[in-house]
Amino acid sequence: DNNTAGVVIEVNAETDFVAKNADFMAFVSTCAQTVMENAPADVEALKELKAAGTEMTVAELLQEKVLTIGENIQIRRFEKFDGPTVAYVHAGGKIGVIVNFETDVDTANADFVAYGKDVAMQIAALNTQYLNESDVPAEVINHEKEILVAQMKQDPKMANKPEQVLAKIVEGKIGKFYKENCLVDQE
Repeated sequence: DNNTAGVVIEVNAETDFVAKNADFMAFVSTCAQTVMENAPADVEALKELKAAGTEMTVAELLQEKVLTIGENIQIRRFEKFDGPTVAYVHAGGKIGVIVNFETDVDTANADFVAYGKDVAMQIAALNTQYLNESDVPAEVINHEKEILVAQMKQDPKMANKPEQVLAKIVEGKIGKFYKENCLVDQE
């Protein structure tokens, strides 16, 4: 609530109908709160903990939800972030983004919250893969270059261009790749 920590959790159900069920969403919220309060190492450790606000373990509560809802439910993974954090949930919970900042700014400051939400919305909308160019693995860039070279070889307009011109075109297109896939390079 005060933007000093955050939890993102993936809990899977078999149908969208169940995923939108209030009982299911309350279970997910309870699991997230349990992670927030206890910071378990993994899903198995989470299941052994007493669920937030209950006398049952998360595993017992999960089993109860499977029986009452009548569908297989699985806690797949989670991550807890400490420090200045802003969350954004889109599409009824199908897309969730948590941005964890390195800053000394007051996390209750409305400008910080608005800025954090804008960054999180950008990530959700454009499916940003990397923070910056240095985070992109060399094999990803090499693969992109291979695709671009193959495309140019197929293009009759490019076939007769000198090798150094093609190399400059590839580098320009790699720049566009960075602008599309690196958060700090996006508009």
